[in-house]
Amino acid sequence: MTSRVLVRSEWQFFFDRMAKALRGKRAHVEITGARLGDQIQAKSVPLVGITYDPKGDLLEIAMEGLDHLIHKPASIAVLEGVDGLSGVEIVDSDQHRQIITLTSPLRLSAPND
Repeated sequence: MTSRVLVRSEWQFFFDRMAKALRGKRAHVEITGARLGDQIQAKSVPLVGITYDPKGDLLEIAMEGLDHLIHKPASIAVLEGVDGLSGVEIVDSDQHRQIITLTSPLRLSAPND
């Protein structure tokens, strides 16, 4: 598995591309930080989607029964292996890490699809 930090200009395109295959995938969402400690926000819940709005500088993680918003994300990294995408880590402006771990890897379509 390799971790890759996405350049800010890639964020919207990456999540738009991911949207086709993401719906219904199950994920765990964990938030960690010096002031927060380690908190599980959601455990094995179906994802509806993840979107990034560059105008509002807002990342939205939509899950069944829960909408998690991250204002002004500072960095986004993805964890990828031969089977596909297995996780995303977002660091927010307060240096809290929001870690989305997919229960099964996600195969992404080629960028030109």
